[in-house]
Amino acid sequence: MTTGAAIGAVFPIFRQINEDLAMPNSSSNSPIDSLQHEDRRFPPSATFIKNRVAEPGLYGEAQENRLEFWARQARELHWHKAFSETLDWSNPPFARWFADGTLNVAYNCLDRHVLAGNGDRVALHWEGEPGDSRSISYAELTAEVKRAANVLLGLGVLPGDRVAVYLPMIPEAVISMLAIARIGAVHSVIFGGFSADSVRDRIDDADVKLVITADGGWRKGKVLPLKPTVDAALARVGNHSVSKVLVVKRGENTIEWSDARDLWWHEALANAAPEHEAQSFEAEQPLFILYTSGTTGKPKGILHTSGGYLTQVAFTHKNVFDLHPETDVYWCTADVGWVTGHSYVVYGPLANGATQVMYEGVPDAPAAGRWWKIIEKYGVTILYAAPTAIRTFMKLGREIPQASDLSSLRLLGSVGEPINPEAWVWYREVIGSGLTPIVDTWWQTETGGIMISALPGITTTKPGSAQVAIPGISIDVLTDAGEPVPTGGGGLLVVTKPWPAMLRGIWNDPDRFRKTYWSSFTGTDGAPLYFAGDGARLDDDGELWLLGRVDDVMNISGHRLSTAEIESALVSHPIVAESAVVGASDETTGQAVVAFVILRAKQLDKQTEAEASVLLRKHVAEQIGAIARPRDVIIVTELPKTRSGKIMRRLLRDAAEGRAIGDVTTLADPAVMNSIVDRLAEHRPADFNN
Repeated sequence: MTTGAAIGAVFPIFRQINEDLAMPNSSSNSPIDSLQHEDRRFPPSATFIKNRVAEPGLYGEAQENRLEFWARQARELHWHKAFSETLDWSNPPFARWFADGTLNVAYNCLDRHVLAGNGDRVALHWEGEPGDSRSISYAELTAEVKRAANVLLGLGVLPGDRVAVYLPMIPEAVISMLAIARIGAVHSVIFGGFSADSVRDRIDDADVKLVITADGGWRKGKVLPLKPTVDAALARVGNHSVSKVLVVKRGENTIEWSDARDLWWHEALANAAPEHEAQSFEAEQPLFILYTSGTTGKPKGILHTSGGYLTQVAFTHKNVFDLHPETDVYWCTADVGWVTGHSYVVYGPLANGATQVMYEGVPDAPAAGRWWKIIEKYGVTILYAAPTAIRTFMKLGREIPQASDLSSLRLLGSVGEPINPEAWVWYREVIGSGLTPIVDTWWQTETGGIMISALPGITTTKPGSAQVAIPGISIDVLTDAGEPVPTGGGGLLVVTKPWPAMLRGIWNDPDRFRKTYWSSFTGTDGAPLYFAGDGARLDDDGELWLLGRVDDVMNISGHRLSTAEIESALVSHPIVAESAVVGASDETTGQAVVAFVILRAKQLDKQTEAEASVLLRKHVAEQIGAIARPRDVIIVTELPKTRSGKIMRRLLRDAAEGRAIGDVTTLADPAVMNSIVDRLAEHRPADFNN
């Protein structure tokens, strides 16, 4: 393998990462990443082995003939016209999967289950934050989607047109997405926490024809207005293409109204024809555009198409979560505004005929035990959540989840960022009663579906490890020179062969698509390899440990250190609930480690901040090595997180280096950064030689 010219310039801090991660610490011959040498193992139980969905033979089948393996998975869907070619990779990096076949994504998620006699099965148990709830069967959901499809057609939406969806976590969000897919249009779901400027950027870039929004949605006991944000966005776009705005009545908050442009959702659906026959579209018909942050400041519109995407999300949802649709109640806690909500709230579960829970609000409204009460109420059997949420619950104490009956849970999942071993074990022991398997999944907006995960009933799991690529996915870890790292080494995570759910491009920007994802490495056949900026390490068994984003790797006195490893070391101490680590400029070491730490609730009064800082700096040095010891440990009450629970380390870097804080509009609580800046101002850097 060879490296493209860009890799050294773009990622200079990752040079010699394999050697740096194996650098011995000052007190022993153990490697610098010794924290992730996790000895605990959890083999699958006899019950899981007996009843598992996934079979060990999947790995061998995929290895023997990868394309035929994916063709077999695709044939589990309903095709209006069968495909004859599995993959066209004649023009890399532009792939075409099942291209001569035709299907309808919404039909696969709805109609075929009703026609199979499962119309009475609950598709969605929806729980509103104020306590209102609805259970919607597959027949009822299908009927709603048909009416919504007719509304869209009546408003002039045609196949290929873009429709923006800016809604809270309510059933209408799912209905909207499926109705748009049903008529062959393209949805761009915009997370309900984004500002008017962010909404404007996305509407403008995608040339959106229609917007679906709500008056408002419930969050932390209050109504968060949404339509006023859309109004402001449309006022700023200028010569935009939006002709109509469909408005769901949810918050009952006061809104402005344009008779020429705005329509109430409930009135439009009540007047719509009840029947709609799903038409077939080519497998490469665009399904959705989902925007992610870009280094240039302009968000990237990640484009996904239909047949390959649905194939992979259905396969992974079924096998990674060991889905038994007749008996399971599945709950992915993600918002539909993120890719996890697309793939594992909407398309994967509904393609598999699953019954799932959908919740509008936050985990602590009206009380900290809300999630656990919902699990008890609906008998949830599969829970898929983010490590940040898990660590928040650790901070609050196990007494809160233990006040609810969680005995229905039989499998737990993790998504969004690397999960540290202590949080993994707490999740299993406290939430899973020490019995449930945990599947820690790695994937991205760009990959469309899960790429790395344990398979329950097959894999002996390791706390903190994502483990192995799923069948049919080819993963490697390379040095920045493009050479595979040996076991025990760390490097850059790449996907070496095309996969069905892969992104098909960046909307209207093919050059940026090539440069961003496909310009760093080439394979032995000369085709580009996919690299999107994550680091990983292979353990002695050849299994994968994710190190987080390459731009979260710090250069400390010439040593390359992963923030994920230092955060894991901090959280392994019993007084720590959660941590975030960044590198800040330092005249002596180039960069210095600055740690922001939340203490567990029971420790707040027992440990002074000064004592905790000294204790935790010493703990990191013992766990990893003196080179990783934080220069500063700042005790905080909260970290800057998006509403999906991701920590915004970019803002922490700004604060640690004394720069003006960047855009905070996507944070769940924008005021958090003010508190952190104040804490930094009060803090005196500790003696690094302590």
